[in-house]
Amino acid sequence: MSRARISTAEPGWADLLAEAVPPPASAPGRTRAVAVEGRSGAGKSTVADALRAALVRRGEAAALLTMEDLYPGWRGLEEGSELLREWVLAPLSRGERAAWRRYDWERGAFAREWTALPGDVAAGGVLVVEGGGSGAAAVRGLLDLLVWVEAPDDERARRLDGRWDASVYAPHRRTWAEQEEAFHRRDRPREHADAVVANPAR
Repeated sequence: MSRARISTAEPGWADLLAEAVPPPASAPGRTRAVAVEGRSGAGKSTVADALRAALVRRGEAAALLTMEDLYPGWRGLEEGSELLREWVLAPLSRGERAAWRRYDWERGAFAREWTALPGDVAAGGVLVVEGGGSGAAAVRGLLDLLVWVEAPDDERARRLDGRWDASVYAPHRRTWAEQEEAFHRRDRPREHADAVVANPAR
């Protein structure tokens, strides 16, 4: 499969990535869905946020959804993908408005209220979903673009050690890594990516 290959070391890389998103005419009146996948510490959230900003610069309505809002706790990677399909991507594929309940990590439960897409995004904009599981096999057929973000292993480890919530994350790091490894062996999102973004140390 021919893939777009981009490096965050390149000037204007986010605009190049935005060009890979199918145009509005490819899905008239429907929200286009882009998933930003990769290993922990690869820089998915950084790439996704830059992509959203680039889409807005070119006049697109765009919103960002993090998978952390959908995981039901530290053992919830697989279920997060299922909720992404049920609450968000399947409704969008039917031309319906998507809504989800954010997971409250302190309370250990989903919020009672539902969060809906902004109206301009629901009316034909772009939803960028970032996080592990956003490119799962169960949801790939509902995506308009799958982006894989990669970084060297030592750089990913350095970023994870330097997370603002590293002390909270540390006790769960092994549990999450085991889920992530099983997910990548099973669903192989990198092999199905439409674009690969190299995100080395800068």
